[in-house]
Amino acid sequence: MLKLPATARAIADAATEAITAAQAADADAFDTAATQLAGLDREKVGIVLGHVIRTLLERRHPDGLDGDDIRAMLADCVRGALPWRPELDPHVLIVLLANALDIHEPDEERTVLSAAQVAAHAPLLVAHLVTGSRLGARHYVEAGLAEIARAETMEMP
Repeated sequence: MLKLPATARAIADAATEAITAAQAADADAFDTAATQLAGLDREKVGIVLGHVIRTLLERRHPDGLDGDDIRAMLADCVRGALPWRPELDPHVLIVLLANALDIHEPDEERTVLSAAQVAAHAPLLVAHLVTGSRLGARHYVEAGLAEIARAETMEMP
């Protein structure tokens, strides 16, 4: 387990709990973890989970994604989560995916999601993407935090 500062540890713990609850389709545990996650810094949570989503997509699709891959992945995620998360908003999943992949029209601003939207949807997407991976969600969350820390400490030219 990576030694993390308090803020990063809180994000890692809440995100991992939410992802684990999503994998188990445990609505009560998910609600608790998502509430904790929503109470943390929205921007940092979004950056971490966006990095995790991007990393998992790159691992699952090493040759790149096309529209059919994205549609199938989103449809599978929604189908898996809707039975126990009826308030799921597929549009929020699309925005999370677009933000994680940085796919926007050049003159278009990113859609800003609320902390509650990120906390209630990003772990569902991560849980879907991490299925079948031999590494658990905590590994990817900590790797995301480590990459962000590395990027923040690199000197800009």
